[in-house]
Amino acid sequence: MTTDPRTLADRLLSRDRDAVAEALNLTDDQRPERQAAALKLLDILEREAPFPGAARIGITGAPGAGKSTLLDALVRELRPRGETVAIVAVDPSSQRTGGALLGDRIRLRSGSSDPGVFIRSMAARDRLGGLSDATHAGVTILALVFDRVFIETVGVGQSEADVSRLVDTLVFVANPGTGDVLQFMKAGLLELPDIFLVNKADAGPIAERTVSELESGLSLGERSDAAWTPPVLLTSARDGSGVHQFVEALDAHRRHLQNDDRISQRRGEAARALVIGALQRRYGSFGLQQLGGLASLRSRLAEDPTPSAFTRIARLGAEIEEALRKSD
Repeated sequence: MTTDPRTLADRLLSRDRDAVAEALNLTDDQRPERQAAALKLLDILEREAPFPGAARIGITGAPGAGKSTLLDALVRELRPRGETVAIVAVDPSSQRTGGALLGDRIRLRSGSSDPGVFIRSMAARDRLGGLSDATHAGVTILALVFDRVFIETVGVGQSEADVSRLVDTLVFVANPGTGDVLQFMKAGLLELPDIFLVNKADAGPIAERTVSELESGLSLGERSDAAWTPPVLLTSARDGSGVHQFVEALDAHRRHLQNDDRISQRRGEAARALVIGALQRRYGSFGLQQLGGLASLRSRLAEDPTPSAFTRIARLGAEIEEALRKSD
């Protein structure tokens, strides 16, 4: 099957939903000729996509926190407003096939037959809870066609750091009375989320105590964005209480990022982190030494931000491989 990247890009840029599945399948195809076409497609999309485009929102938290039920409630809240929604569920991966083990594990009653809702399950490859390069590519594609893109990950430590570099707003969903908050604080990840959500408000005093724990923990830490104080919200995804306030908090953070061009800075940092992370995973520290080391690589990325992140990965990867061949 031959895919013309320019034609496919034009369809996506015109918000053609029928082009989404074809583009996602292309970027997840590991055959060399398909990967070359995917690279051309992503390069066009990164250069020509309207800015800032769709809101990119990460939803993370331990298994059982109610993330999928929350997403169902968000769809019920957003669709009557006329907003379209895309959801990426990042699954653990099969070590043998590299595919998602759980398939489309989000079963949204509210969006199962709605053309304004798109659900895609993507594998984390060999990174438990982390994000594969295909996830980054998928978000780039979905953000062109849908109004909001949600990325749901299993909160096992690595995912919070990974997804925070991919999204505009990171939401941590806490499960009352399970020790999630304490573990999150011990892992030093409390400074990452932009919004904290205590789900299952019907748990009563236990849920309220979890809210207090989070608020106390936030008062002890420092954040890179001192101008934003993360709200701690109490919701019940099951009956929808607090979901409207949650959407208001998402919109407030979006407005905050658009002030003083914070969103541009955040996405630039995310693009550089994507390049560095991809090269580190593929070639290790020895490979990065072929580029002069990590500090040298950071300087090169900061000096010339023009190429797309995916083009940078390909070019720098080729440079590393050429240096390694010469050293043999």
